[in-house]
Amino acid sequence: MTRPLTALAPLAAGLDRWTGLVVGIVWAGVDTLLASALGFRFEIGGRDATALVALWFGVSFAALGFAVGYAVEARRRDRAASATIQAQQDVLAATRGRLAQQEKLAALGQLASSIAHEVRNPLAVIRSAAQGLQEEAAPDDGHTRRACGFVITEIDRLSSVVTSLLAFARPLQPALRPVAVGDVVARALALADEELRDRGVRVERAAAPGLPALRVDPDLVCQLLLGLLSNAGEAAGRAGLVTIDARSAGDAVELEVADSGPGVPAELRERVFEPFFTTRQRGTGLGLAVARQIAEAHGGAIHVGERAGGGARFVVRLPATAAAVAA
Repeated sequence: MTRPLTALAPLAAGLDRWTGLVVGIVWAGVDTLLASALGFRFEIGGRDATALVALWFGVSFAALGFAVGYAVEARRRDRAASATIQAQQDVLAATRGRLAQQEKLAALGQLASSIAHEVRNPLAVIRSAAQGLQEEAAPDDGHTRRACGFVITEIDRLSSVVTSLLAFARPLQPALRPVAVGDVVARALALADEELRDRGVRVERAAAPGLPALRVDPDLVCQLLLGLLSNAGEAAGRAGLVTIDARSAGDAVELEVADSGPGVPAELRERVFEPFFTTRQRGTGLGLAVARQIAEAHGGAIHVGERAGGGARFVVRLPATAAAVAA
């Protein structure tokens, strides 16, 4: 029975009430003709009743075909309605998630503004005082110089945390314009060059030929790449390798930053983009959250995977010029 049912599946999929009605009439006519061809005679009171039997079979099979077709059609409508409802629920859940995230960002923005106002000015005063003491300390007073240097370093770190917090909480308003991929990559590499050289990291750059232009905010995309290069350099360590690649991907361009470091464990690859989540002792946990925010503000995305040969690879997908204009 499996094969006949399988063969009838495409017919049942396209069946509706009127198709079922026609199929029932045709089926009844074929059955009546076949019975007559085989020698069966239909008589009532000695008179030929073939036409009456054919009419009876036609009405019966037509009603049956109409009912079956109606049932199949109703079931198909129910499945379509269920799929529509499920899609609407998914959209609603995503919208609720975005609204909740926006509410969190709004609260975070107010908190960040308060922190910036209340903390930055005292930090600047303390740093200035520590720097003055360091400069006035006697050449042989190594203890005072070291203590002042420690204070200045920690204040700079706290200032960096406040700056990162403000950058994450501030709503992004990209100033979009066509930009060559090579220009953005070259700018980010130039800004990261000194840090990567100080770490003893080797950098390799590759790009597919004939890449389409991006329609992005070059400052924001450069900030994104600069953060990824900094993270990659720290992960690779001395004598490590950092690669940056660009390639076309349909109506988008993918920018990839990879390193030869230990990589990101599979169970943490979704969490690394969460605000304030970090695996580094002195990290703020906002760098990759800001990177995702920048990518999504351009209608793109960012994800992390494993580099061939070991290490992490971050891929940023951004729409190309034509796709961005159409959108």
